Amino acid sequence: MRASEWILVIFLGVVFIPAVLALAGVWSSVDYYSHGYMVPLVALWAASAQRAVLPRLPAGRDARGLGVLGVSLLLYLVGIAAGVVWLMGLSLVAALAGAVLYLRGIAWLRALSFAIGFLIFMVPIPDWLLAPVIVKLQLFVSTLGVWLLRLLGSPIYRDGNVLELPGGESLFVAEACSGITSLVTLLPLGVFLAYFSERTFWRRAVLVTTVVPVAMLGNLVRVLGTVGMARRFGTAAATESALHDWVGIGTYVLACFVLLATGSLMRRWLPPGAAAPAHE
Repeated sequence: MRASEWILVIFLGVVFIPAVLALAGVWSSVDYYSHGYMVPLVALWAASAQRAVLPRLPAGRDARGLGVLGVSLLLYLVGIAAGVVWLMGLSLVAALAGAVLYLRGIAWLRALSFAIGFLIFMVPIPDWLLAPVIVKLQLFVSTLGVWLLRLLGSPIYRDGNVLELPGGESLFVAEACSGITSLVTLLPLGVFLAYFSERTFWRRAVLVTTVVPVAMLGNLVRVLGTVGMARRFGTAAATESALHDWVGIGTYVLACFVLLATGSLMRRWLPPGAAAPAHE
């Protein structure tokens, strides 16, 4: 890289330090964004997978990259002024894409599109978009959980997101049990597996789409397990002890295995064609 190119890279690195710090603050404080620390590392690994391809691509400056950089920096200033972390994060990803386009051209940007696009998963979803989803997931999980428990002969009643147990105790289906944690954290894993293990669009789409029912199933199991523990050991032991945390971890690990098994079964029952993967 030329000295002028290093200057641009260093400039962008310094300018976006507040964005990185703001994102890290969200990753540290919100459970379902804790995977944000891993996203840049995975994106870097995905970019390094192109190291044999990039030298063979035509490289040259593309002025359109300056336009992308300009818009990104403008949105970044708006994000800082308004304290909107998701806008700051999106500006960071867009600026990275603009820098690649300007310094190396469209061929390099296409080759690195997955690595750069994967960084979207480190950006928090806007609250106005996520909050209604969380509420609907809470109602869905609590309603389905009560239906299954009644089917199994357990006299459980529901009042909104509160489950009334036979002994008079109650359990609240919180955000953590709604499925949002599994959904938000499993989606990057599903996209990563789909891109690097599948060769056709429809197979990748199937694997990514599987994340939704797998996340819901995992958290339904978590709710049922919590109700079972509450009836046996009391609500305090079921919701406030380390056992409750381990149940959450266990259901998430189970969901990961189900996702991996889905890809394995697709490759076994529907063997991929002879075409080379799109990332090669």
